[in-house]
Amino acid sequence: MHFSNYFRFFERAEEAFYRSLGIDFDQVHQRYNIWLPRVEAFCRYKSPSRFNDLLEIALTLENIDDRTIRYGFTITNTATHHLAAQGYVTIIAADLVTRKASKLPDELAKQVREALS
Repeated sequence: MHFSNYFRFFERAEEAFYRSLGIDFDQVHQRYNIWLPRVEAFCRYKSPSRFNDLLEIALTLENIDDRTIRYGFTITNTATHHLAAQGYVTIIAADLVTRKASKLPDELAKQVREALS
């Protein structure tokens, strides 16, 4: 598997997490007038994954403050139980109009903390 696919898996896991909260990115834009761009992404590759491998992606909350959230990810091969990769993404709340960093909405921060604590 190409290394860049792991970042796609991180993104899919994050999207699924927000859906589990009853939120999608369009609602974040409309409700809070912000977007959530990624400002940092990291992945360490531990063992190879191949076509047709079944992989499990786990998302954790590594850090949350007034402007940013850092989600951690682990990807495990379900057949071999080997850790395939681990990494993180850091997102920042940014105003839709000015495109500058803004405060993470309290309601959103609370939902993320409660779901991942």
